[in-house]
Amino acid sequence: MNKSPDELLKELTLTEKASLCAGLNMWMTKGIERLNIPPVHMYDGTNGIRKTNSNEEMGITTENVPATCYPTGSAIGSSWNTALLHEVGVALGQESKTMEVELLLGPGVNMKRTPLGGRNFEYYSEDPCLTGELGAAFINGIQSEGVGASVKHFAGNNQEFEKMVTSSEIDERTLREIYLSAFERIIKKSDPWTVMCSYNLLNGTYTSENEHLLNDILREEWGYDGVVLSDWTAVNDRIRGLKAGLDLEMPGPAHYNAKAIVEAVQEGKLSEEQLDKSVSRILKLVERVTGNKAADREANADYHTLARKAAAESIVLLKNDNAVLPLRPETASSIAVIGRFAVKPRIQGAGSAKVTPTRVDIPLDEIKEMAGTLATVNYTAGYPEDDSVNEDLIKESVTLARNADVAVLFVGQPEYAESEMHDLKDIELPEHQVKLIQAVAAVQPKCIVVTSSGSALVMRPWVQHVPAVIHSWLSGQGMGRAIAEVLFGYTNPSGKLSETFPVKLSDNPSHMRIRGENGKLYYREGLFVGYRYYDRKELAPQFPFGHGLSYTTFAYTDLEVVQHGTCVKVSFQLANTGKRRGKEVVQLYVHDEECKWTRPEKELKAFAKVELDPGEKQTIVFELEERDFSYFNTKYNRWVADTGYFQILLGSSSKDIRITGRLHCDFGKEEITFHKFSLLSEWVSDPAAKAVLEECLNEMNEHVIDKVFLNEEFIGFWEDFPMVKVFQMFGQTWMNERSPDEVIQELIERVERVRNN
Repeated sequence: MNKSPDELLKELTLTEKASLCAGLNMWMTKGIERLNIPPVHMYDGTNGIRKTNSNEEMGITTENVPATCYPTGSAIGSSWNTALLHEVGVALGQESKTMEVELLLGPGVNMKRTPLGGRNFEYYSEDPCLTGELGAAFINGIQSEGVGASVKHFAGNNQEFEKMVTSSEIDERTLREIYLSAFERIIKKSDPWTVMCSYNLLNGTYTSENEHLLNDILREEWGYDGVVLSDWTAVNDRIRGLKAGLDLEMPGPAHYNAKAIVEAVQEGKLSEEQLDKSVSRILKLVERVTGNKAADREANADYHTLARKAAAESIVLLKNDNAVLPLRPETASSIAVIGRFAVKPRIQGAGSAKVTPTRVDIPLDEIKEMAGTLATVNYTAGYPEDDSVNEDLIKESVTLARNADVAVLFVGQPEYAESEMHDLKDIELPEHQVKLIQAVAAVQPKCIVVTSSGSALVMRPWVQHVPAVIHSWLSGQGMGRAIAEVLFGYTNPSGKLSETFPVKLSDNPSHMRIRGENGKLYYREGLFVGYRYYDRKELAPQFPFGHGLSYTTFAYTDLEVVQHGTCVKVSFQLANTGKRRGKEVVQLYVHDEECKWTRPEKELKAFAKVELDPGEKQTIVFELEERDFSYFNTKYNRWVADTGYFQILLGSSSKDIRITGRLHCDFGKEEITFHKFSLLSEWVSDPAAKAVLEECLNEMNEHVIDKVFLNEEFIGFWEDFPMVKVFQMFGQTWMNERSPDEVIQELIERVERVRNN
């Protein structure tokens, strides 16, 4: 563009302004040739660039332009590595430039309310702190290369079942603390150039026209001034959407809505000033993404190496009894590799995030190459391509495993199970794979199971019969090499689960309300999502949030916790006490001992991935802010941190807390705003209010028989009574013709005068 957005806005006609508020086609915004306003080219980009062969096609079921396929969100979320997410973001930005892509539609940062979510493989975690930090790092990486990002899906998009007509019914506190918190962190730490709204309704209103969500929270409270665009066909009422803050409708050209916008302005139903705000934001986006020329880079130069690195950091070693891993030549001279996924690995999910990879590492080939001449490697399919149980394949696998030193089984959710547009039916392995594992484990004590899925898996009844389990997630085109390196110990596994793996599906907190009914889905589990629920219920999962083993060990010592103003500084020493170089993911949780409001037992507030040599020690320092101790107080409609005692818990998982500190945090006294129905307990908790109340009661006691004194006995019985009702109960003869409401109002005014003086 030759002119600034402000200059161009003045030259646009009403019709041109309206046309800019929708795409040109499936993947481009509309340009205005006479004013030299170019279009913006955008494509899906959560784990790679899904560029279609034509801007007129959706490209879901076809092969698209080849691009690097990185680990999906659930996989790379388990890396807990913000530096890695930034590095992948930079690489995606660079690759986008070589492919003439200006805006990537990602990352997806919705919370994993249920493991059955069809798009869970795209999302990072069940925890908003982890998700927010990873998402911000990813976006900062992409946008550092002059390519825009689009954080999605805003908000409450946690199922695929009837998502376009279902309202996510979420109370305000749960919405703020769980489902919006990651978005808020990302907005403030990375300022994504676009935000994509979701398909669903939120508390009865489509998110594409939800004024509380798009205007009150996103724009007014968080200060976001970027473009809000719709998910594809997510627009319901275009005029309401514009008023709420939805700038861009996709896909285009949506001539009917451009016409409706023009008519709404002409008829006074939509102010042109409101339209100008959206157009101005769109022009600013165009200026941002088209002001950077493509760098002189060779496509796919180093990207596959990075894809391997990302896969290696994402893989989680769930179980390793008797240190059966890593494989050693002296104990594994013959290896049985079993399972079709060893030759046709699942590297990603299906739907709009499916990338056409530039190449794919095959696990069997990589294992053979790494074994070299030190071990023989034999393979059998193990199970058929369909879901049938083939006893001959199982018998063949048993024979191969019995005659080997070790068996490595590649299993996982079938290709069709995890995809956009439908939720999973269950999170168990197919029956033929369960039977295969049980049969092989019965004859081979060194049975190593490598699982592939984009979501949590139920592993009963077979997990107790195998010594080692590696969860590879859907780790992109470099997964095969990464798994081989973990098996042979060339890579020390460092992934940690970014979501809880339950013993059985019914243990999940959302199990009774997984899908909506009659257009409504009630999030009645509230704050207790993921590990927050398992902690509160004292329910043991199969593998907890944050769990992941290493080939080395770590020790936590010398914890110090100090408050400076509203900042809390936490420091401790981490030592590698094993014999291998390795990475530990240190997790910091906070527990509020005294809050009167219901809070989870503990919540993740900080984390760090630290690499240490054997014997090496490092001092780790975290700085927590007041917000890290806060909850969303719906009474005052803001975040509140109560003065009181808190515990700082540091550990290797949510269930493996290694060291704990305790401190009294002084965040100041919360000044209560009194109203007609303020409780007696609230009046006596505020010194000024209590003093005013005692004066009033002394006056009342001179006129009544049943006298009221604010002693322990009276307060203990009446503390949950609104004070207005106390006057109604005991002060009738004193009040005479005054109403209890008038007395309360006088008290409130007296308290304000005392405070002001």
